[in-house]
Amino acid sequence: MNILMACSEVAPIVKHTAQGDMAVALAKTLSRLEHKVTIALPRFPAVEEAGLMLARRLTPLRLGNVEATLFDARLGSGVELMVIDVPGLFDDGAAPREGDMPSARRYGLYCRAIAELVTRKAKSGATFDVVHAHDWPTALVPFLLKEANVRTVLTIHDAAQQGRFDKSAIDEVGLRWDDFHPDGLEFHGSLSFLKAGVLTAHSVVAVSPSYADELRKPATGLGLDGVFRARSESFVGILNGIDYAQWSPAIDAHLVARYDAEDVGNKGRCKASLLRELDLPLEPERPLFVFLGPIDEKHGSDVLMRALGTIVKSDAQVVIAGEGEPAMVKAVEDATASLPGDALYIGPASDPLVHRLIAAADGVLVPSRYEPCGSWQQCAQRYGAAPIVHAAGGLRDTVVDCDAHLETGTGFVFDELTPDALANAVARAVAAMRTPRWAVLRRRMMRLDMSWERPARRYARLYQGS
Repeated sequence: MNILMACSEVAPIVKHTAQGDMAVALAKTLSRLEHKVTIALPRFPAVEEAGLMLARRLTPLRLGNVEATLFDARLGSGVELMVIDVPGLFDDGAAPREGDMPSARRYGLYCRAIAELVTRKAKSGATFDVVHAHDWPTALVPFLLKEANVRTVLTIHDAAQQGRFDKSAIDEVGLRWDDFHPDGLEFHGSLSFLKAGVLTAHSVVAVSPSYADELRKPATGLGLDGVFRARSESFVGILNGIDYAQWSPAIDAHLVARYDAEDVGNKGRCKASLLRELDLPLEPERPLFVFLGPIDEKHGSDVLMRALGTIVKSDAQVVIAGEGEPAMVKAVEDATASLPGDALYIGPASDPLVHRLIAAADGVLVPSRYEPCGSWQQCAQRYGAAPIVHAAGGLRDTVVDCDAHLETGTGFVFDELTPDALANAVARAVAAMRTPRWAVLRRRMMRLDMSWERPARRYARLYQGS
C-alpha cells in the first residue's frame, strides 16, 4: 500500500506529545512490512536544524491566494518525509494551541495543502491508498477528503485537545460556511477540527482499547462521547508499541552496562552508577522508584507528593524527574528537600538520563489521572522495572496486577487515585522485591512483546478496510 501520514510532529525533529514518537515508529514498522510510507510535516525551523537535506518540488500547491511549497527528504530510518512550507506560518516553531487563531490558520491551511496534494496525486494516477491523520492538528484532512476516492484513518492520541476555535476561523482557514452545522464543523457554536475528523474518517483509532471505551462514556468522553458512540462500528482501540531500536537494554548506548531478560546482572551496575551520578546513598539493595513526569495533575504529581512520606517509610528511595506547572514543581522541590537521601527531584531530564533512570529503577511510578496509552510503563517493563500504575486508559491494558505469589502479573495496579492506594501499591512492590519470585516477575516483564509489529499489522488491516 501507498500510505501518507499527516503529522504535526515527527520525533526527534519536532516533538511536543507522544504522537511524534508513535508516527515515526509506526511508519518505520510498516515500511519493514513492505508498505510505502510518506510522512508529511510542516516546515518548522527544526527541520533545517536537524540537518535534513531538502529537495524542492517544482510545482507548488495553490490554496486560494496562498501558495504551499513541497520539499522531499528522508528520515534516518529510510521513511520518506514530505515537508510542506506555507510561508510564514510555522516560522516560530510553536506547538499547536487550541483556541489560538494563528494555530487554526496554520493547521487549517496545512490540512488543506495535504488534501490538495492527495487530490492532485489521484488525478495523475499515482494515488495514495490511505491517508492517516493524527490528532486535531490534522483531523481536518479526513473531512476535506470525505468525497475523494481515498481511505482515511484518524488516530486520537489525546482527545482532551480537540482543536476548538471561534467560528470566525472558518474564514481564516478558507472553509465553507455551508459545512458549519452539527453534522460537520460545528460543535456547541464553535469550530472543532477533531469532531469533523471523527465524523468523516473511514476508521477512527484510539491509542488503547480502554481509552476507546472511556471516550464513549459521558463521564470520560470529554464532551464528544455521543460522536464516538455514533461511530462505534468504525471506532477501535489499537495499543501503541514502543520502538525497540530506542528502548532495549541489550543495545542501549546510554547505559553503563547492557543486559537482557536472560542475564540481568548488569542492571545492578546501572543502578549503582546512577546512585553515584545523583549523589544518593549507595545502597543498591534498597528499592529505587522513579517518576518521570510531567509534573502536573494529569500525571498524578499531587497524589505522589501526598504519598511520598509514606512511600519512603517502606524503605524505598524515590527520584522524581520532569518539568511542569510551576506551583506543583515548587511543591515537589519542597517535599523532596524535606526527605534528604530518601527522595530527590532532579528537574527536567535529558533523554540519555531518562534511559539511565529506567535501567537503574526497581519500579516506575505512573499515577496518572487519565492516560490514553502511555509509554513509561512499557519502557519500565522492557528494562525490568515494575510499573506501579493507576488503572486508567492504556495503563489498564498494558499492566496486569501481580497476585500475592507473583505467579501472574506484569506490575502493580491500584484502582483508586489516592495517596494511600499509591503507597500501598508501592509497599506491595517492595515486599515482592524481597522474595525469590522477584526474578521470575522481572523476566516475565522483559519478555513481553511490546514492539510495533502487532499494532502495525492491525493498522495495515484497517487501511485495507478490514
